[in-house]
Amino acid sequence: MLTQFFTYEFLQNTFYTGLLIGFIAPLLGTFVVVRRLSLIADALSHVTLGGIAFGLLMEKKYGLAIISPFYSGMFFSVIGSMFVERLRSVYKAYQELAIPIILSGGVGLSVIFISLADGFNTDLYSYLFGSVSAVSRNDLWSILTITIIVLFVIILFYKELFMLSFDEEHAVVSGIHAKRIHFIFIVLVALVISASIRIVGVLLVSALMTLPVAASIRIAKGFKQTIFYSVIFGELSVIIGLVTGYYFEIPPGGTIVMTSIFILLITIGLKKAWDYFTRRKAII
Repeated sequence: MLTQFFTYEFLQNTFYTGLLIGFIAPLLGTFVVVRRLSLIADALSHVTLGGIAFGLLMEKKYGLAIISPFYSGMFFSVIGSMFVERLRSVYKAYQELAIPIILSGGVGLSVIFISLADGFNTDLYSYLFGSVSAVSRNDLWSILTITIIVLFVIILFYKELFMLSFDEEHAVVSGIHAKRIHFIFIVLVALVISASIRIVGVLLVSALMTLPVAASIRIAKGFKQTIFYSVIFGELSVIIGLVTGYYFEIPPGGTIVMTSIFILLITIGLKKAWDYFTRRKAII
């Protein structure tokens, strides 16, 4: 693959994009999991699918190639994130209701736009499950820009995000503007989800935000260590998933997710083994 990597630009685009996604998805995923919002990635990914279907419809029916499915998906994802935040403030006692409402809306829009476009096609298939050849150089620059924005915001608001994740009431009493930080955070999640779809696909994108974090939680001893291990596991999953997907000629989304699950099982096994030997040593 090394020879092909230096020969074909699309492989370079996919690999560099995968490294960026493997970094920012688990990074934000750590905050998402700690805040018990794991399903929000599923809701926003389905809204993104609606946006992608809209972009494909515009291309196919009206020849509006200027509305790229990638960017229309990103636009819908950001709008969906704003609705999630708005619904969470409307249903204060039942904030989790926002997620199935937005998820249902995303699925409904997707079905309508796909039907209007006369059904399923190859382009949509690559958006659903990811593709090694789907990433263009323009997509790479867009995802690099999103990565820089995510890093900048996380570094700038790390303290606020940390406090809101573990104790929102204390954070508000301390003077943190919770609504503003929630809004910024959820828009970042929407951007990362829409960016990740090129590699892992709409149906599997939430796995890249949660599985590395689930594996990391088993062995980490603090929040920063959880972020560190999550990013390491995310990068491993993406690299191994992309290479195996390329050689077996299958969508990388499936191989990336199965690699993540394999890593999760290993960490669970190692944690159990460590606990067993620690107890045994204490008894002896």
